[in-house]
Amino acid sequence: MPAPITDERNRLDREALLDAAEGLFYGRGIQAVGMDEVRAASGLPLKRIYRFFAAKEDLVVAVLQRRDQRWRGELAAHVEQVPDPRERVLALFDWLASWFAEPGFRGCAWVNAHGELGPSSEAVLAEVRSHKQAFHDQIAGWVHATGLPVTEPVFLLAEGAIVTAGISGDPTPARHARAAAATLLGAA
Repeated sequence: MPAPITDERNRLDREALLDAAEGLFYGRGIQAVGMDEVRAASGLPLKRIYRFFAAKEDLVVAVLQRRDQRWRGELAAHVEQVPDPRERVLALFDWLASWFAEPGFRGCAWVNAHGELGPSSEAVLAEVRSHKQAFHDQIAGWVHATGLPVTEPVFLLAEGAIVTAGISGDPTPARHARAAAATLLGAA
């Protein structure tokens, strides 16, 4: 009889599975990747994968949730180290420029997931909306500290830069959005 699987083994296997799925889904698209490819990349048998996630849709949602925590956490760590409220808002665009220049940048994982599955998957659509609301709220907190009523334009500049950079493959939209945000904030 095989030894029981420990909580630590479950945690490690789940992380390996999420890492493999995220890399494949973000790099190639959700619908283009079959579960056999996820199995091969994770090194886990399909039976084990389906014990973690009953359906591919559940795996997609888990990937997006985990990516949201990491993505917004990294953004916050960068932005919140800047003491001046107006410069903090502008630091958002500096972080975006760095992200856009990373190898393998394919745009917004949530916009991509929405484009592929949003109309047909309520669970994915809910996760996409949750991320976008959380990103909006994050920006709202930083903009609120400036005392200026420009949350919506700053949010739209960030979203527009993300989509434009994802389509063009060029990080320049972050610089243009930063300049427009600086004008809104009256920052030098």
